[in-house]
Amino acid sequence: MSQVSYFITGAPGFVGTSLIKRLLQENVRITAAVLAGENSEHLSVAIKRIIVAPLSESSDYTTALQNIDIVIHLAARVHVMQETATDPLQEFRKVNLHGTEQSARQAAQAGVKRFVFMSTIGVNGDNSGDRPYTEGDVPHPHNPYSVSKYEAELALRQISIETGMEIVIIRAPLVYGPGNPGNFLSLLRIVSKSIPLPLASIQNKRSLIYAGNLVDALATCATHPAAVGKTYLVSDGEDVSTPELVRRVACALEVPARLLPLPVSVMKFCARLLDNFLFWIWNFVFKSKTDNSKSKNQHSKFTGAINRLTGSLTVDSSKIRHDLGWVPPFTMVEGLSETAGWFRKKF
Repeated sequence: MSQVSYFITGAPGFVGTSLIKRLLQENVRITAAVLAGENSEHLSVAIKRIIVAPLSESSDYTTALQNIDIVIHLAARVHVMQETATDPLQEFRKVNLHGTEQSARQAAQAGVKRFVFMSTIGVNGDNSGDRPYTEGDVPHPHNPYSVSKYEAELALRQISIETGMEIVIIRAPLVYGPGNPGNFLSLLRIVSKSIPLPLASIQNKRSLIYAGNLVDALATCATHPAAVGKTYLVSDGEDVSTPELVRRVACALEVPARLLPLPVSVMKFCARLLDNFLFWIWNFVFKSKTDNSKSKNQHSKFTGAINRLTGSLTVDSSKIRHDLGWVPPFTMVEGLSETAGWFRKKF
């Protein structure tokens, strides 16, 4: 039996690194797409690296995709902390929509059998309320990133109809694990210093997924015959409140969790005050009178952050468990323990 051949975009990244380790447990061949100048020394010597241009509507992966059976597409323009683009949606579309569509069409032309797309739970929305999101919910992408991902999902389904290439889509909530960047790394830094956090009064629920569980789901979707044409929501299967997450992170880091009670209404009021102050300063300095609604939208960072911190975002991952028999190989306790161990060594 010949080896299955994988092509991984975004391979040197946080999820890509874990995915390659997972796939190397099987008898497969892996080609990793690496950007020029991107550090890939941490990737296994057992894989093939190929230098590619940044993902865009003009990307040419034709040569790299020859003799590839399965593409797992992780490369994306993700959340930008300090956005400078005048039209963020168009910047996200260049990579996440047009770049994905281009690479998928080239994959189909090269005879790739299956294309697995890493999407985001943001396609469903940013607050699930008192019931978890499911695959059957009407999509409600809420920011340029999630809009571009949803548009890519639609484009991939059309390509599948036109070419017959199999498509599988994974939507994931917050991913954590060794090497995690962004907000979860910030949480680790804050909790490790035992900084008091006014979060004890928050009563919400959040779904997360450990990187080891996510890549296992991706690997399963890459080969399982029942996954063809499906969209799956994935999580650890254990939802926690924001203060409970802080307690679990503190336990994994072996430090005390310092949580103080502060009414959520007070938190939101203070956030609105800060946003309004920044809005006033912006208009005073730049005398922006042409589009106040757009300007105010751009200066609602504190309110948005508090809403995300206090709101619920849960997912029902029963569909992938039922269809594919998938069970997360790691518990949240195990995932946080591995993450904390990496953090202590690194920082």
